Amino acid sequence: MIHGLLWLPLLAAFIGLAYAGWNEYQTLETYRRWAEPFGRAKYDIYSVLGQKEDVLTVGKATRKAVTETDTFSLKSVQNIRLLVNDRAIELNALPAKGKRIALEFEFVDRTLEVPFTQVSLAAKWGEVLTKDWQEMR
Repeated sequence: MIHGLLWLPLLAAFIGLAYAGWNEYQTLETYRRWAEPFGRAKYDIYSVLGQKEDVLTVGKATRKAVTETDTFSLKSVQNIRLLVNDRAIELNALPAKGKRIALEFEFVDRTLEVPFTQVSLAAKWGEVLTKDWQEMR
């Protein structure tokens, strides 16, 4: 009897991990369907980003849908910056990691931050989007 009680927390942990895995799979499938029409797309646990020509769409992926979306044109962007720990970083001098990583899009009347989990991924997106943005100017 006592052996069964000792295994009960392990069973609960296994069920919790299985649920977390299923939840993440559903979120990835939602993102996959959402990203199909875009030429370039990014999934991150913090946000999703899709680019089709000069139009970017940013949102948050959940199990059922991509929510909190914001769509804008690169033509309306005034500046693009890579932020690490709330400080602007040059793309050629990247830190190894940071606690808060984001690409900041500056418009005439507002700013929009797209969070990332990895500095290198944010830098690659920053390079590509900055190049596209400069070609449109």
